[in-house]
Amino acid sequence: MLDPLAVASARQGADAARPLRSAGGQPPEIEGLLEQVQMDHTVVDLEVVDEQYRRPIGRPYVTAAIDVASRGVAGLVVTLEAPSALSVGLCLAHMVTDKRAWLERLGIEADARAAWPMSGKPREIYVDNAAEFKSEALRRGCDQHGIKLSYRPEGMPHFGGIIERLIGTMMQMVHELPGTTFSSPAQRGDYDSQATAALTLAELNKWLALAVASYHGQVHGTLSQTPSARWEQGAAEGGRPATVVSETAFLIDFLPVIRRTLTRTGFLVDHVQYYSDALKPWIARRERLEKFVLRRDPRDISRIWALDPDGDSYVQVPYRTLSRPPVSAWEQRAAIARLRELGRDQVDENSLFAMVEQMRQITDSAAAKTRRARRETERRPVVPARQARPPATPPASDASQAAAARPFEVIEQW
Repeated sequence: MLDPLAVASARQGADAARPLRSAGGQPPEIEGLLEQVQMDHTVVDLEVVDEQYRRPIGRPYVTAAIDVASRGVAGLVVTLEAPSALSVGLCLAHMVTDKRAWLERLGIEADARAAWPMSGKPREIYVDNAAEFKSEALRRGCDQHGIKLSYRPEGMPHFGGIIERLIGTMMQMVHELPGTTFSSPAQRGDYDSQATAALTLAELNKWLALAVASYHGQVHGTLSQTPSARWEQGAAEGGRPATVVSETAFLIDFLPVIRRTLTRTGFLVDHVQYYSDALKPWIARRERLEKFVLRRDPRDISRIWALDPDGDSYVQVPYRTLSRPPVSAWEQRAAIARLRELGRDQVDENSLFAMVEQMRQITDSAAAKTRRARRETERRPVVPARQARPPATPPASDASQAAAARPFEVIEQW
C-alpha cells in the first residue's frame, strides 16, 4: 500500500503533506478560555490617509490575537510601525483589559460593544519564530505575569492556522475598502490605491472593530455556535479569565528593555537625561547597585520606567528638563543621524532637541506635498490639547468615501 504522506509529498510538495502527518504533526486540542492565544502580524492591504490633509501616507500594520477555544478576537492593534516588541506589548495590553471602554472611545454603539466580551490574561501565547516574539521585553513580561510563551514548530505553519485564517479573512474584507492594494499587483490591476484612499488610521481601527464585533455574533462552522456564545459558555463553566484594571501599568511590563547605570544626575539614555526625586534613595547607594532595567515606550520617550532593584515595581522617571517636548524614538534616531551627517562627533541634549525641532518644521512644510512627510507627522507623540493644531477640514469626496466604508458579513471562518 502506498504511503499517503509520501504520495502527497511527491506529487504536491512538503506543504501539502504537512496536514497528513500524525505523530507530532497536529496541534494539541484546546478547550479552556484563553488557554491558548495565537498571535501574528501583517501589513494591511490598504493605503490610509493622514488626519490633516486626508492624503495617502502608506500601508499600516495589524497585530491580532485569537482565543483558540472560542475563536474570539482577544486583541487587535493597528499601527504605522512595523512589527516589533512594542506591537506585541500593545496587543497584549489590549487583550487583558475590558474592551467596552475602548469601543466606547471609538464611538461604537452598545450592541456592538456587547459582542466583544473577550478579555483577560492568557495562559499561553502561541507565536511563530519572528524576532519580535523572542525579545527580552516579551520574555520578561510573560515571566512576570505567569504567561507561557510557546513557539510553533519550525516547518509546520499549520500549527498557527487559526490566526493565519483570521488575518487572511481580515485582508479579504479590507479588499472591499477604498484604497485597497489587494493581495498582489496582479489582483490590483489598474486600480489606483493611492488615488482612492479615504480612511485614516483611526477610521480603519473603528471599521475593523465593527467587523470583529459583527463576526463574534455569527455562528462559527467549527463551533456550531457564535464566538460570543462560546465565550459565555466557557465563562459559565470555568469562570471568566482575570482582567487587568490598568492597561498602562500592564503595558510597562512589556515595553522594550534598556539597561543603564544610575549616576548622581539620574539616567542618561541616548543623549537624554532623566531624573526624579524618587531616585534619591538609590543614588545614595548607586556604587553598590548594578545597571538598572529601564522600560521605554518608543512612541513617546519623554519618560522612562526604572525597575526597583529591591522589588518588581517600576518608578516613572521624566526628562530632567521638563520643558522638553515629547518626541518619539524614531524622531530621536533621525535627529542623531542628521547631526552625525553634519559632522557632530559629540551629540548633546540641546543639539538633539534643536535638530528634532528643525526636522519637524521641515516635515510640517513638506507634509502637504510628500507622502513620507505626512507619515512621519502621523508617527509623532500625541501632544496635549492646548498645544494641538486644529485639523484641516477633509474634502467632501474623502469624507463621503470614508462614510461609505462599513463591515460586511464574514464568510470564511476564523
